[in-house]
Amino acid sequence: MKIALFNIIIYFGMIILRIMIDMGHPAHVHLFKNVIWGLNKRGHSVLVTARNKEVTIDLLKAYNFEYISVGEIGSSKVDLILEWINRDYEILKIASKFNPDILMGMSNPCVAHVSWILRKKAILLDDSEITTFSHKITYPFANAICTPSLYKKDLGKKQVRYDGYHELAYLHPNYFTPDPSVLESFGIKESDKYVILRFVSWGANHDVGHRGLSLEDKRKAVHEIEKHGRVLITSEKPLPDDLEKYRISASPEKIHDLLFYSQVFFGDSQTMTTEAAILGTPAIRCNSFVGENDMSNFKELENKYGLIFNYRDPKKALEKAIELLHTSGLKEKWVDKKEQLLRDKIDVTGFITWFTENYPDSFPIMKENPNFQLQFKVVS
Repeated sequence: MKIALFNIIIYFGMIILRIMIDMGHPAHVHLFKNVIWGLNKRGHSVLVTARNKEVTIDLLKAYNFEYISVGEIGSSKVDLILEWINRDYEILKIASKFNPDILMGMSNPCVAHVSWILRKKAILLDDSEITTFSHKITYPFANAICTPSLYKKDLGKKQVRYDGYHELAYLHPNYFTPDPSVLESFGIKESDKYVILRFVSWGANHDVGHRGLSLEDKRKAVHEIEKHGRVLITSEKPLPDDLEKYRISASPEKIHDLLFYSQVFFGDSQTMTTEAAILGTPAIRCNSFVGENDMSNFKELENKYGLIFNYRDPKKALEKAIELLHTSGLKEKWVDKKEQLLRDKIDVTGFITWFTENYPDSFPIMKENPNFQLQFKVVS
């Protein structure tokens, strides 16, 4: 009763907010896009700044978002530190003119620093426990840090936990409906068997000291998998000529449609592994993060839901891929697993939108009554 009354008060006494969101990675565009549309629809003003990394800018253009480009990815750790310093300064200048009430980002040090300097509020999201250095220079300056409930790090009194994954912010059935017409441009039918392979660059700050698939591993995977279906590669790095012919040039906003209809996903990507799981596509992930200290979301997706398979050994990963491709009715078997996950998790976009719009009052509500988030569990 108290929660319902609070919502009525918030709705009729709603304050129009100025919100600034910084995108540091293409996945952040997907993460925040429905939040931005929802906030704009309710009359709030949202300014987007974006780092020129991979297809971030292409995605913003595809979704018709106005944005200010700030910073470009470098090739070394020193470049990254220098970029952070420059982005701090540039975002500070932009925020000083825009005068936001709230700044937001994904574990974003620039957002945290600028909000602290300007005495504004910073709401950050995080789902990666492994990014130790970034956490140390970011979270002392933030006001609220929203993490999945299974996040194994205790970030202190600023942390708010919710039952979901960031990828649900854009792949939840409330927001995503697969479009089979996307397949036509690749000469693919829904009944065709094809596999998406994803290779990442391993150049982010949280990737330091870790590795994915080697060039030899990639060649072996392509050679074996193409015996069982068509191979489509998406890669952050240039590929040698013998692999380049498998690369797909799908516009980045359409990749999830392809992933949905794919028989299997195979690669060293973190994000696309989770995306595949949520879409009901069996996923094999192979990189050096896998092990006892792996991120909690990958452990849950494998051990609780059986949607993905995690390997450090490329040989074992490839063997599992071939085994899955020999499994009859594979995709149908994954539907029930996916549906169970969706029943357990919340509509993350709905939650983030509510939390932001009603901040700071939303913070003590979640702290005192975490079950408040259950209202975001309904699948339409």
